[in-house]
Amino acid sequence: MEMTDKPKQWLGVDRYSWYALLVLVLVYVINFVDRQLLTILAVDIKHDLGISDAQFGFLYGTAFGVFYALFGIPLGKLADRTTRTRLLAVGLGLWSTMTALSGMSRNFWQLGAARIGVGVGEATAGPCSYSLLADYFPAHRRATAVAIFSSGIYLGGGFSLYIGTSIAGGWNAAFPLGARPFGLAGWQAAFMAVGLPGLLLALWVRSLREPVRGRFEAPVAEGTITAVTPQATWGAFVRDLGAIVPPFTVLAAARRGSTALLGNFAIMAGLATLAFVLTKLLGDPAQWLALAIGFYAIASWAIALRHDDPEAFRVIWATPSVVGINVGYGLMCVITYAGSAFGPLFVMREFGASAGAVALVVGGSAAAGGALGVIAGGALGDRFAGDCYHSRRVVVVIVALLASLVPNCIMLATHSLTVVYFCVFPMWFLASAALGGAAGTIVNIVPATSRATATASFFLFATMVGLALGPYAAGRISGSFGSLRIGLAGILVVVPFALVALEISRRDLVRREA
Repeated sequence: MEMTDKPKQWLGVDRYSWYALLVLVLVYVINFVDRQLLTILAVDIKHDLGISDAQFGFLYGTAFGVFYALFGIPLGKLADRTTRTRLLAVGLGLWSTMTALSGMSRNFWQLGAARIGVGVGEATAGPCSYSLLADYFPAHRRATAVAIFSSGIYLGGGFSLYIGTSIAGGWNAAFPLGARPFGLAGWQAAFMAVGLPGLLLALWVRSLREPVRGRFEAPVAEGTITAVTPQATWGAFVRDLGAIVPPFTVLAAARRGSTALLGNFAIMAGLATLAFVLTKLLGDPAQWLALAIGFYAIASWAIALRHDDPEAFRVIWATPSVVGINVGYGLMCVITYAGSAFGPLFVMREFGASAGAVALVVGGSAAAGGALGVIAGGALGDRFAGDCYHSRRVVVVIVALLASLVPNCIMLATHSLTVVYFCVFPMWFLASAALGGAAGTIVNIVPATSRATATASFFLFATMVGLALGPYAAGRISGSFGSLRIGLAGILVVVPFALVALEISRRDLVRREA
């Protein structure tokens, strides 16, 4: 159903768009409840499955993140071609089902497989939602809308701590060891309880109206758009999967000629060798194998994109402002994802806090700080940038990143639990303000025809750099030194590199604005 009428407005935007934004925020809350539930249940999961900090970092980050990134690109391109509300509803149903199945896991590998499924399903959320919001809201309200949507990250993350401890604790109290239904522990019951409601929300998402694509952009000349049939849409999706999902990537390269095939084999061999060397040096073969597969898939996709869609390749891979914001924010995510993965465990292990107290104080403060901060970052970007000066949005990102380091470093240096509790809110407020500015930059500097694909690339960098490396690195350093404090401090080495990338983005935008 197309949006062609002119309903009542609020703040210059029709009210239905605000209603759709509310639904999408709920989707993102569920998204991050399902994703973050692992963290507050870490103690029980590590005990029952017998896993190390590094393996936990793999489950939280790499197992989820690599496949989230890998499928995000073809699903993002599919969102540029098909009904986004339908695609988002299907993805929500998939990741909710896989979250429930996580509760049936009996070992490390089963839980890893379920986390992969959650990652594939959640890969629909960002591209579909960002693209929808860009067509629900005009440019001068777009970053604010995206920031409000992104508040679901922190609301969901904080709520997951509360609901996880409540369900797991209540289950364990009601059913002592030896009397548990089907032998399920409290953490397993929690996964099943939070996964199933997502199936009902998927039906609600499907009821949303599909807005006109490029609704607020300059009109396209008549006759320049070619109608795309459903068969062509799904045929293109299959080709996109072939360009990024191994081993079909080899067949896709072979179709482009012998030179492309040899290049593909060279990339595969180089990454396989690197994974073998890192496994010999550091152990954890699942981590390095998954990363090698992920980076091989991304390299294959980038080469295929350059051949098949030069314009999208130019936007995503050859525009300094886009590459700079993607890399810069991706490096920032090393810090935030490691904090999300190990923050609750850090407070419990280093300060002896109970899971209930951590869920209430840390979860509540992080949820409030993150939700308010991402909205503030997006709104500040809109206020300073207007419709033209998007380089000012990057300034918001840079300032927020630097400011967030102050409470972060205080938390890592102090031995007072009270000080830690007081630092949680400002740290997450400032860190999330950077997301509001970064996301607002991306949706405003790329063309509407490539917006969902470009958004998928934004999440690709955040996941492959931040999520797949941050939690594992923090866990690995923690295991080596016997201290999560050192593990979380060691990853701050990425900050200078993030600042360089963001400055490259800012300067390119200044040049383009001039």
